[in-house]
Amino acid sequence: MSTGTHDRPTQAGFGPRPDADAPALAARDLYRFFRTGEEETLALRGVAMEVRRGETVAVIGPSGSGKSTLLACLAGLDEPDGGVVHVGGERISHRPEAERARVRARRVGVLLQSGNLVPHLDVRANIRLARTATPGAGGRPLTEVLEQVGLRHRGSALPRQLAGGELARAGLAVALANDPDILLADEPTGELDGVTEQRILALLRTRADAGGGVLIVTHSPEVVKIADRVITLRDGRIES
Repeated sequence: MSTGTHDRPTQAGFGPRPDADAPALAARDLYRFFRTGEEETLALRGVAMEVRRGETVAVIGPSGSGKSTLLACLAGLDEPDGGVVHVGGERISHRPEAERARVRARRVGVLLQSGNLVPHLDVRANIRLARTATPGAGGRPLTEVLEQVGLRHRGSALPRQLAGGELARAGLAVALANDPDILLADEPTGELDGVTEQRILALLRTRADAGGGVLIVTHSPEVVKIADRVITLRDGRIES
């Protein structure tokens, strides 16, 4: 299932980077092995993919197909045993953890099912914390970031004080704190009602419309509807 990528203007607050000609994300020949005693599991088997700037890509597949492993390797949270990942033209794989963390903080926004908010910090402090990883990078005013996700008046709230939809939007604000080249989201609407899901999807589309790459691991038909391309992963391989 595939549709053409739309031509989208760059919106205010998401200016072009010096390496704007590079894809938001490119992965080549990714392999990942896991060993338990004498048993070996091949979680990724030569996965190659690219996400262009301004494009939303959905990754689907049955449980155990390698989707979470793929996301972790793309984000630099895990190292592939073979192959390489570039984000915004910069290699993130096969580097020391400190260097991967630096690239990830500057170029990758990660939105995981487990959440990305520090419980004892309010929403504004969580966004500030995300920005401390890239000193001198600047960024839009916090009020603008909060306004974008509809939380302008909830910046002083702690995560436990937020409703489910607010929590999802706060996590998205943190993931976008440094205007990353690519946003990687793992089931971002899995626990949300239909109305809230549509609101989160609209925000993800806005991010792509502004020129960022968006990759979403999902089981949701609604996410698939808003994607420019859909990639099916099965047994660690991309199906044609």
